[in-house]
Parts: sequence; structure tokens; C-alpha cells
Amino acid sequence: MEKREKVRLSDIAERLNISTVTVSKALSNKEGVGDELRKKIKDLAEEMGYHVKKSGDNGKSITGNIGILIPSRFFAPSSSFYWDLFNKLSSELLTRNYYAIMELLSADDETDLTLPRMLQDNKVDGLIILGQVSNEYLDFINNSYEKFILLDFYTNKMNLDGVSDDNFYCSYLLTSYVISKGHRSLRFVGNFESTSSIRDRFMGFAKALMENGIDVSKNDIINDRDERGFAVPLVIPEPMPDAFICNCDETAALMIQALIEKGYKVPEDVSVTGFDNFLATNKTPVPLTTVSIRTEDTARVAAELIINKVTGQPYIKGRHLISGSLVIRDSVKEK
Repeated sequence: MEKREKVRLSDIAERLNISTVTVSKALSNKEGVGDELRKKIKDLAEEMGYHVKKSGDNGKSITGNIGILIPSRFFAPSSSFYWDLFNKLSSELLTRNYYAIMELLSADDETDLTLPRMLQDNKVDGLIILGQVSNEYLDFINNSYEKFILLDFYTNKMNLDGVSDDNFYCSYLLTSYVISKGHRSLRFVGNFESTSSIRDRFMGFAKALMENGIDVSKNDIINDRDERGFAVPLVIPEPMPDAFICNCDETAALMIQALIEKGYKVPEDVSVTGFDNFLATNKTPVPLTTVSIRTEDTARVAAELIINKVTGQPYIKGRHLISGSLVIRDSVKEK
């Protein structure tokens, strides 16, 4: 006897030209679906051989919500990059008939291994962790909940699904460009121990230096934050290098301000670069040379990944990389 292929929610949705969420709600008897459509969905599900459950996976009801958990240290008033990414995610999810629910993860909750409230209360169908959390907290989440992905970071401790920028290669391209302008003394600004993104950006920086016969040492890094991600004052080194390669635009803006306060001019005395292309050009005294990785692309891939995982549709497991490009402006001079 020929083995019958497993019928997925997406198969039913495709036949009726409706969303997977609508099918899920109809089959679990949730509000938001008319009686006529509900009957049509159930009749087709039975015809196709779909096993109708009374609730979602693990006995939990379908909510039509995706949770986005953001460590509070990445959501400071002075930093709105993650707020922008959250808005893009929310829009992408909405086009797929899901709502985004945001919750901030406090330092205490992370240390105490407290499950997010939205998981405790069964308010979401899946979870996106946006921003680096500790490996201990990831272990805890991984042992407590299955349908989550990582966004903007990754870890070597577990084989987890996630989306992150191609930080290594983009930083390599950026540093190579600065070297091509005649700069030989470069310093990286960012805490290597803080996030996987910063570590990859430093490694791209180091590759470019080594390929050009320039010595590089982790000890030469200028920290812009502590290991928990909280900002620390920038220390201007002596002697002054030719260029500062900053791990993000906000750090680059702070570095430019610190240099100006010391009497230096950018780029006349020293070049400075950023990463993310997030700041408006008028936020720094000189337009910033940086890397652009579109948050729209990141949000789209993350939304597709979590929804496919939640609904049981096929997807490529593991880490998904988003590429970027250089944005050449005036903060790097020809030496």
C-alpha cells in the first residue's frame, strides 16, 4: 500500500487560498473565523486526511502571535536600532497574519533564568530572541521551549536556528577599504567579549590587517562597553592611529565626539568608520563611512523562518546570513 504523505496546515491553506493562521484558528475552534469558512476548512482537512487537534502543539492553543524578546540593555533610550528592527519585524509578521508581542528581558530575569511572561502565559506561538543573551539563559530556554529562533547573534554551544548579519565579511571589506586609502595603523573599537556580532566584526578586521602584513592583537581593542553590553567611556589611545574601525555607528559617533573634545578633526587628523548605516548623516559632524545591511531583509528572513518553524513547514535549519554593502562617505580620507 502506498504511504500517504503527511498533510500540513500550509497544504490546506494553499488549497483555499487563505493564511495558515486562519486554518489553525478554524481547526482549534478559535475566534476570528466565520462559521461558513470554518466548516469549509474542517471539511477539506478531513478530506485531505489531516488529523485535527483540539489545540496547538503540546496542548497549547493557537494564538496568532509571535513573541520578540529583547534584552533591556539593547533597548536604551540612546539606542533605537533594535526598535527599528522590531518595527520591521512587526510589519513582516503582520503581512503573514501574525501579530508581534515584545517583551524586554531584564538583567535580573536573565541571571535568575526566568521564563518570559509571554511563554508562561501561553500568549505566543513562537519566539524570536533579538539580541545576545548568555549561554546559560539560552540553555534554559532551549530546555523549556522549542519554537524559537535567534536574531542578530548566534552561539557555538547549541545547534540553534537563527538569522544574523554577515559581520565577518562586511567588516573585512570595510577594513580593506580603509587600508586601501593608505592607512596602516588601525584600532578596532568594541568589546570582543560582548556579542558574537562584535567578535565577527573584529575577526573580519583582523583578516584584512593580516592580509596586508599589518600586526593585529586582541589586546589593541578599545572597549566601548562591558561584557554585559553596558556602555563604558571611550579611551583615546596614544599615539593616535590612522583610523578607528568602530563596531557600530553609535560607537563611531561617540568616538568622533571624543576626538573633537580632544582637539582632533575627522577625517583630517584621523579616519573613523561605523557599521549598520543606521544613523542619519546629520547625526555626526562628518558623514560616516559604514556598512549597510538592510533591516528589511533581516526582518523578512526572520519572519519566514519563525513562521515556517511554528507551522511545521519545511525550512533550512541553522544559521541564515544576511549580506551587506559598503557605504562610502567622508569620514575616511586618502592618506
